[in-house]
Amino acid sequence: MSAELDYYELLEVSRDADDGVLKSSYRKLAMKWHPDRNPGDAEAEARFKSISEAYECLKDPQKRAAYDRFGHEAYKNGMSGGGGPGAGAGGGFSDLGDIFETIFGSAFGGGGGRQQARRGADLRYDMEVSLEEAFHGKQAEVQIEVSTRCEPCDGSGAEPGTGTRRCNLCGGHGQVRAQQGFFMVERTCPTCHGRGEVIEKPCRSCRGEGRVDTPQTLDVTIPPGVDTGTRIRLAGKGEAGPFGAPPGDLYIFIHIRRHAVFDRDGTTLITRVPITFTTAALGGEIELPGLDGEVTTVSIPAGIQSGKQLRKRGVGMPVLQGRGRGDLVIEIMVETPTKLTARQKELLEELQATETGEECPQSKGFFDRIKEVWEGLTE
Repeated sequence: MSAELDYYELLEVSRDADDGVLKSSYRKLAMKWHPDRNPGDAEAEARFKSISEAYECLKDPQKRAAYDRFGHEAYKNGMSGGGGPGAGAGGGFSDLGDIFETIFGSAFGGGGGRQQARRGADLRYDMEVSLEEAFHGKQAEVQIEVSTRCEPCDGSGAEPGTGTRRCNLCGGHGQVRAQQGFFMVERTCPTCHGRGEVIEKPCRSCRGEGRVDTPQTLDVTIPPGVDTGTRIRLAGKGEAGPFGAPPGDLYIFIHIRRHAVFDRDGTTLITRVPITFTTAALGGEIELPGLDGEVTTVSIPAGIQSGKQLRKRGVGMPVLQGRGRGDLVIEIMVETPTKLTARQKELLEELQATETGEECPQSKGFFDRIKEVWEGLTE
C-alpha cells in the first residue's frame, strides 16, 4: 500500500505543507487509524503503518527532498536497499547500519533490542538586542509555545488508571524484520516505535503523546559582552521527551541590532568621525559619548589625514564572561567645506597665495612624479 500511494496524499496535505501542518495531520490520522482503536482491523493497521512511514520520511528535510525529487524510487534498490523510510525511525542510509547489526550483532550500534526513550528535541529562539543592551547585559522574557509533559497522564500517554500492553506487531521486541535481497534486516517497529509496548487507552488530554503544546514565558539573562552569534543555553526548556523521556534544551541565539554611531568587531567599537579641514590642519579635540554614559575625549593631531585611525584603549565592549574591555577605534574623515562666506573664501585665497607646496608633501610628491613621467614621454 505504502509503495503505491503518494506520501502527501496519505497525510492529506499539500506538497508545500510546512512542518507544523505535517505534524498536525499526522497526529489526527494516527489517532484515527491506530491499531489500539481498531482492534482486529487489518486494513486500519496497514493504513497506520503507511501513515507512519509517510510521516517519518516527510518530517526529515533530507529524506523529504529526496522523495520530492525521486518519489518512492529514492528508497528502492539504490538509496536504502528496499523498504520505505517509514519502515522504522531510521530509513535512508541508516539501513546499512541495520544490515550490519543483523549480521554481526550489536557491535555496529544497537543489537536490535528495545529502544531507550529519546530525549526531547532542542529548540532555537532568535533574539535581537541593541548594542547598549549587549554592553550592559539585561534580563529578558521569552514567550514560546513548546511541548511539555502532559500533567493528567504524567507523560506516559495513557489515560489515568490504564497502562500499556505488549505490542502485537513486534511481540514486545521493539524491532521488526524484513527481507531485503539476501539480507534479513531489523528495523524499529512502526507501531510501538521501539518501545515494545503500546498504550491500552490513550490519554484524552494529549491523545497518547505524553506531551502537550503549552505557551511558556521564560526569563533569560543576557550577560554583558554578547555578540551576534552568541548562544545561550536553557537546559531542559526544549521539547518534552516522548512518553516521559527527558526534555531537550532551548538555545537563544543573539543578534545585535545595527547602531547609529558604532560598528563592532568583537570587543572593538569602531566609529567614523568627520572633522573640519581646519581642525585637521591645526589639530584639536573632540568628545564622544560612550555606551557606558561616560564622555571620551579624543585628541586630534595637527596634519591628520582622512582615513587615519586613532585608538583609545579600554573603552570598547566588555569581554564576554571575562574581565576588561576592548578598544575604541576612531576613523577620521576630513570634510571639505561646501558652503563658505565671502570672507572665508577671501581667507582661503590668501592662504592659497602663500602655498609653496611644502605644506602638503604628498600632493607635491605626486605631481612631481607626474611631471617626470610626462617629460619622459615627450623626450
